[in-house]
Amino acid sequence: MSQNTLSHTPLAERMRPQTLSDFAGQESLVGKGKLLQGVLAADTLPSLILWGPPGTGKTTLAKILAQSTSADFVFFSAVLSGVKEVRKIVIQAKALKEKENRGTIFFIDEIHRFNKSQQDAFLPHVESGLFTLIGATTENPSFMVIAPLLSRCKVLVLQPLSDENLEMVFTRALTDVDSGLGTHQLSFGKDSLEVLIAQADGDARKGLNSLDIAATLALHRLKDKKAHTERLITLVDVQEAAQQFSLRYDKDGEEHYNLISALHKSLRDSDPDGSLYWLYRMLESGEDPLYICRRLIRFASEDVGLSDPQALAHTLSCRDAYHTLGIPEGKLAIAQAVVYLATTSKSNALYNAESDVRKCIRKSGTLAVPLHLRNAPTKLMKDLDYGKGYQYAHNAGDALVAQEHLPEQITGSHFYSPTNRGYEALVKDRLQKWRVILQKRRHDTKK
Repeated sequence: MSQNTLSHTPLAERMRPQTLSDFAGQESLVGKGKLLQGVLAADTLPSLILWGPPGTGKTTLAKILAQSTSADFVFFSAVLSGVKEVRKIVIQAKALKEKENRGTIFFIDEIHRFNKSQQDAFLPHVESGLFTLIGATTENPSFMVIAPLLSRCKVLVLQPLSDENLEMVFTRALTDVDSGLGTHQLSFGKDSLEVLIAQADGDARKGLNSLDIAATLALHRLKDKKAHTERLITLVDVQEAAQQFSLRYDKDGEEHYNLISALHKSLRDSDPDGSLYWLYRMLESGEDPLYICRRLIRFASEDVGLSDPQALAHTLSCRDAYHTLGIPEGKLAIAQAVVYLATTSKSNALYNAESDVRKCIRKSGTLAVPLHLRNAPTKLMKDLDYGKGYQYAHNAGDALVAQEHLPEQITGSHFYSPTNRGYEALVKDRLQKWRVILQKRRHDTKK
């Protein structure tokens, strides 16, 4: 490949590894004695789903695996193509098998972009062995790949590249004379490599694209300098190339649910530091602040409840403050709610009560309302004993009356069991005292 051709090919593409020995990261998959080494040695490639964040080597790994076999490799983008193109590939695969007895490796990039009916279109051909499927996805295949297809594929999980992996990738790209930037004899200046690694955020392609631009900026700056000037890619070059640091996030994907789960569990465990970290991870990634507010309001009832009755009012106030202030000032109001919820007492008694009462209703069905609790606005209803025997609590000195409020079939059931934490401890003590008083009055009434 000529130098002119190299200059028009993205650095990330030029530096794509050709063998597993050159592959950076994913040691649990490609290391010695690991799954893919065994697959290559046995020359039996199963259908695979490669699941991982961008820039972790999914496409590269598929190409390396394909090169190890005599099969024809067909690259297919779920973004640009559809079922019509799949049919053409099926025809070609059948012809290749009949004429040359060669298989086909069907690589589908972003397989999660295919809907259920589109995935159904190539399921029979994977099942029959007409082609080996390798699907790449950044989304959880449990949700995005149909079950019959998923059951016929081995799912391999690729992790974000470590700082050490990225350092190796970027250093190799800068010094490689044949495919990288080696002919320019550039070096990394102070802190520039560290910042490049941080801004890559586990994504080799993203980092290589930034390195390519940073090198161009450095060469342009050095063009008019004296010959003895150090040929460095500076921190400024890297920052200018990267422009704005962006975090891996998908508001509709698994990372969205992972982060909100981490926030919720940090709050439940009364950890304000962890809670603030996950809050700002979401905010800095572009999550809708009002979505977070809604989850905090829910948390105030689900995990705090009456152990601190002010928690719900506080979260509602912080949401209103965000509405008033907007971005960026309003973020601090949400942070205030997060710290409040993390540092207050916790109780899931209301959540458990909700679950228990719903189970009871599903089990017992539509039990009739006891007559004494029914409304009696008409004479007919009064004649039918609607409201008969009802005791008005305010007429009792302590506002306690010994009457049943549940249907006869479930009399005596208790759904709400307060804890000993926070304000709920007072509620628990109050209920226990009331129950003793009411039990005595019922006993006295029966005498």
